[in-house]
Amino acid sequence: MLTRKSKLLVLKIFSFFSVIRGYNIWVVALAQYLSAIFILAPNEPALTIISDWRLFIIVLCSSLSIASGYIINNFYDAKKDLINRPKKVMIDRLVRQSTKLKVYFTINFVVVALALLISWRAAFFFSSYIFLLWFYSHKLKKFPIIGNLTAALLVVIPFFGVLMYFKNFYHVIFAHATFLFLLLLIREFVKDLENIEGDLVTNYQTIPVRFGEKIAKISITFLICLTIFPVYFLTDVYNVGYMEIYFYVSLIMLVFFLIKLWKSEQKSDYIKLHFLLKFVIVSGVFSIMLIDLNVLQHGRALLSQV
Repeated sequence: MLTRKSKLLVLKIFSFFSVIRGYNIWVVALAQYLSAIFILAPNEPALTIISDWRLFIIVLCSSLSIASGYIINNFYDAKKDLINRPKKVMIDRLVRQSTKLKVYFTINFVVVALALLISWRAAFFFSSYIFLLWFYSHKLKKFPIIGNLTAALLVVIPFFGVLMYFKNFYHVIFAHATFLFLLLLIREFVKDLENIEGDLVTNYQTIPVRFGEKIAKISITFLICLTIFPVYFLTDVYNVGYMEIYFYVSLIMLVFFLIKLWKSEQKSDYIKLHFLLKFVIVSGVFSIMLIDLNVLQHGRALLSQV
């Protein structure tokens, strides 16, 4: 049996995991590795990429930077989250605000120190990324459009860190990045619809608050229409192997999403739409492996020899 002190420690660890949204971080880390193996360095053996210590540090720095971004975002959104996510706030409050800030600054110091092991350029890249995460949480997220664009961009930026490391600027990479960026931007608009009550109280000038829910839905519809362009290039122009199945299914799901969007009126409806978008995004991460099934077959062969 755990003692009262041990139970409190476990609860605080769970609370901190909730603050940094650890379930999102591992998805980004996995996506970086899969992008490196299947898109950025397709001619390199997968084992060589996985065992590359420099790439590991870049992925680790990305993960830690995202974690610190969630911490500072949680710090600034405390009042708004009390309205939008009261249950989550109860868990998050198990860790003091002062403790969160201490961990935030410690993580940022560790990130820059680790990045310096790669190069001063890597240190500058992650320092800039950390600053942008803070500036978004402190100022930019309160403004319509620019806040949404920045939020989506902040998720994509870590992939450019890996891109610069491999120095492979294929056009197909930008097609993938554009599709992901549009999905993330749609998700940000849906989050604004989901959190409209808290945004109104705390004076966050999001699109639903400033222009109304109808304009927000029209904007989402426009963005969904735009996804057709990167999907066209990824399925008809570039060779993405069996991953093209994912893109076709995604378009079907986005059409279904659009129908549901225009019928949605309650917060619970927008939460379901948000979950659907998350499913499409996370499915896309795992679907990267469909680009070249030979890599999976070779990996299975290596494991059987161990």
